Amino acid sequence: MPKILSVIALALTGLLITGCSSDEIKKPVALDCPVEENPAFQSNTKSIAYKKILDDYVRRGLPGISLLVKDSTGFFIGSSGMADIAGNIPMQPCHMAKIASVTKMMIGVTVMRLQEKGVLSLNDPVNKYIPENTLKKIGNGNAPVTIRNLMNHTTGFYDVIGDRGFYLQILNDPTRKWTAGELLEYVYNKEAMFSFRPADTVGYSNTNYLLISMVIESATGVPHAVVFRDEVISRLSMNDTRYYWHDPLPETGVARGYYDLYNNGSIGDITNWNTGSGNGYTGVYSTVWDMYLFADALFESKTLLSQPSLDEMLTFHPDIEERKQIGVACFKDFIDIGNPERDFAWGHRGRELGYSADLYYFPEYKATMALIVNYGTDGNSSLRPVFLEMRDKIARTITQN
Repeated sequence: MPKILSVIALALTGLLITGCSSDEIKKPVALDCPVEENPAFQSNTKSIAYKKILDDYVRRGLPGISLLVKDSTGFFIGSSGMADIAGNIPMQPCHMAKIASVTKMMIGVTVMRLQEKGVLSLNDPVNKYIPENTLKKIGNGNAPVTIRNLMNHTTGFYDVIGDRGFYLQILNDPTRKWTAGELLEYVYNKEAMFSFRPADTVGYSNTNYLLISMVIESATGVPHAVVFRDEVISRLSMNDTRYYWHDPLPETGVARGYYDLYNNGSIGDITNWNTGSGNGYTGVYSTVWDMYLFADALFESKTLLSQPSLDEMLTFHPDIEERKQIGVACFKDFIDIGNPERDFAWGHRGRELGYSADLYYFPEYKATMALIVNYGTDGNSSLRPVFLEMRDKIARTITQN
């Protein structure tokens, strides 16, 4: 998601936020978390180093962190900091948190599975599934856009998450549950980000996966949340994963989400602010363990997709955008932390108002990293570079750089 929180901070002055008293997402409690007591989940030879990283970056201001690393030496699963600052509840690996745009990789795998079943093809034109009168109101909507172009962000479609009017509505009604049609109103009649030239132009847009959710529903005749649950969540027994707002969140197990709205060193609880959850581009709440189950099934065990499907996902556009290359519902990331031929990872970033996440597989090291932080890094607050430094340090520890 783009960095729009500076817009929010400016807009707060003079605005009445009417929805903040609705504490729809309940406060967490201390959980009975089996992985904390199981020595098997501290068997990784770098466990001490990983725990030190978490503690160090909590001391530097990040409210709560959970991390899982699995490689040939075993697991590290640990947490540091607070799941709820006001309630004095420590962060635990069993606390769920919003994993933001990591949702896109999971929804993307759902599409790949539908292609394997012959329900659709990535080469299908989008207008096969979405009415022309909808597409014609979107910049570049008259171009020969395919599902693949949506999946690899080569459409140039205006990003709904970058729209100021949309964020003013969030400020006035933070807990609103949005439909796809309501969100598209903020895309209509806006200029495309760039001309449609998929071979040489790429640009990340949340609108692409909003439309993907609509494609899934059109192709299957079933709500996309049901398809997603059947093809991914239930298939992998991801028992601590929910797709909000379609799935109810647990009463006590969701870590609070925070952000320094005024960039003055004072972080606020913005857990309930909803940027369109449940519409393809964000909305999954999960734990580091369930994130691992997904990454392992996709990249290591390869039980989710065939090798040709995985190869399609791992076809990356040559352009480098924010230190990564974009593929089909997948990034090639960490390309500049060491040897680019070896020290890279496949996966997806998640950046939201009050949460951040990373889910990556380092193929040359057969290592998986699942990271959750209950602090938003879409905006340029003083903690954003702290978070970015931490994720690089974890990656370098994995790759021994």
